[in-house]
Amino acid sequence: MPQVRAERFIRLDPETAFALSQTTGDFRLKWDPFISAQGFLDGATSAGKGVRTRTVSRMGLKMVSEYVSYTPPKNVGMTMVSGPWFFENFGGGWRFTPDDGGTRAVWKYTFSCRPAFLKPVAERIGSWLLGREIERRIEAFARACENPALVAELRSQGEGVPGTGVTEH
Repeated sequence: MPQVRAERFIRLDPETAFALSQTTGDFRLKWDPFISAQGFLDGATSAGKGVRTRTVSRMGLKMVSEYVSYTPPKNVGMTMVSGPWFFENFGGGWRFTPDDGGTRAVWKYTFSCRPAFLKPVAERIGSWLLGREIERRIEAFARACENPALVAELRSQGEGVPGTGVTEH
C-alpha cells in the first residue's frame, strides 16, 4: 500500500501543536488549505477513538473518517469509512515528538486505489498528488503554528492543552 509522508519542526510544545492539528470547523478553515468544511458526526463534540468526522475538500470530494487512535499529545490516526470511489482504503495520521525545545510533527497518508486494473497507474498518480497535497497542508500547519494571533486564539478556546485551556477537537 502506498504511503506519503511530510514532516516539519514546529516551535511549539507538543500539546499545543497537537491541539492545533486537531481543530475542526471554522477554526480549521483558518489554516488548512485542503478543506472547505469539516465537523464531527453522530452528536460528537470532541475527538476520540471511535468518533467520526465528515470532511469536504475544496474540490468537493467528501469523506467520512473515524478515529482509530487518539493519544494526545503524541499521535492520532484515522481511517476512511466512506469517501471518493477511487480509494479502496485510506488512512491518515499525525505523530508529535518533542524535539530540541519544539516539536517534530509527522503527517502520513496510507491508501490504495481501485479498480484493480487501474491500481498500478492510479497509485503512482495518487502518490504524486497526495504527496504534493500533504506537503502543502503541513506547510500551512507550520505557518499557523508560527502565527501568534492564531495560537493565542486557540489557547483561548477551551480546556485541554495543559495550562492553556485548549480542547483537542
